[in-house]
Amino acid sequence: MSLNQQIERWLASRKKSFQSTNRPFTTLAYAQAWDGSITTCRGQAVALSCSESGQLTHQLRSLHDGILVGIETVLSDDPQLTVREWTGKNPQPIILDSRLRMPPDSKLHDHPDKKCWLLTLEQGDGSESLKSLNHEIIRIRGHGHDFVPLLPALSLLREKGIESLMVEGGAKVITEFLRLGLADAIVMTMTPKLIGGYKAVGDIDIEDISVAPLISPINFEKLGDDLIVWGDLNYSESVK
Repeated sequence: MSLNQQIERWLASRKKSFQSTNRPFTTLAYAQAWDGSITTCRGQAVALSCSESGQLTHQLRSLHDGILVGIETVLSDDPQLTVREWTGKNPQPIILDSRLRMPPDSKLHDHPDKKCWLLTLEQGDGSESLKSLNHEIIRIRGHGHDFVPLLPALSLLREKGIESLMVEGGAKVITEFLRLGLADAIVMTMTPKLIGGYKAVGDIDIEDISVAPLISPINFEKLGDDLIVWGDLNYSESVK
């Protein structure tokens, strides 16, 4: 069985056994260097994955109902968030954008078959330049915070039919999903480079290492030049 088949079967099994009806099953999927860096510096786009790993990323996109990134990823990478190197349906593109900073010339405004969903704050200012573009602005109450709260955002996504969600980044988004214990699985591409840059995971408020999120059972296999690590994410009761 190929690596792609292994991961697809594992993911299908995990989604089938997922119990919560209040939020989507969520997979963190991103590439990093062996030192944990996802880029040389914040805001800088860096291509880390080999071609085979890139295909796996597109396969993973096809296996989820939605794909979510933060606005910083859009500003630095200008991603399409579509399935191009694999056969399958495009997931629903979803952006966390608390201040509606989505560029009017973003590639996401030209998505081939879906309106991009912009999750923003209820009290945030509207953007006249965005209102005529191909997207849907969804406002969520921030409860005094300046960022889109994940729990109500995920609940809303589930109500809108997103049962499985792939989270590609950036670092702030990955960190928040881990801090709140809202990511259920992880597929990490590790490229054999040491770049000493901006890390994928920041402060998740862990003082005792025994309660840190644990990948278990853990699986790993070489794909092209990269190492793919995947498994279930487990949290202590204090996180949950």
